[in-house]
Amino acid sequence: MPKEPAMQREMTGKKFAAILVGGFAIVIAVNFTMATFATRGFSGTVVDNSYVASQKFNGWLEQAQQQEKLGWDAQLARRDDRLSVATEQVPAGAFLSAQIRRPLGQPDPRELTFASDGSGQFVSQEELPEGRWIVRVTIQSGGDIWVREDTIR
Repeated sequence: MPKEPAMQREMTGKKFAAILVGGFAIVIAVNFTMATFATRGFSGTVVDNSYVASQKFNGWLEQAQQQEKLGWDAQLARRDDRLSVATEQVPAGAFLSAQIRRPLGQPDPRELTFASDGSGQFVSQEELPEGRWIVRVTIQSGGDIWVREDTIR
C-alpha cells in the first residue's frame, strides 16, 4: 500500500517572525549570562599598558626573587570591622601598611595603617568597610621591602 505524503505546513509571516524573535532571544539571554559570569569572576585590570608592563617584567622578577629570599609571609583576615595581618619571619619593629581598592567599578582607594600587638599580629587602625577589596600589603624593615596583593571579602 503506498504511503500518504506527509503534510507540509505553510510558512507564514507570523511563524517566521516567531522563529526570528525566538532565536535572537536565545542569543541575548546567553550573552547576558556570559557577561554576568565575566563581571563576577574578573577582579579588574591586570595591567593598563601591556607594552610598558613587558618592559618592566624582568625588574619585577628580580624584586620577587629578592622578596622570596627574605622568607617573610603574611596572612590577611577580616576581624570584625578591621583588617588583621598575621606575619611570619618578619623582624621586630617592621613597618606594615596597606592600600585597598574595590575590584570593580569605582576603585575607592584607601590607605590603612597598622598597630602591632608584638606577636606578629597587626590590626588596621582604620575600618575595613564591608564587601570585596583588593589589598596590597607592604612590609618594610630597614632596606628590605616585601609586598603582596590579595583579595579579601
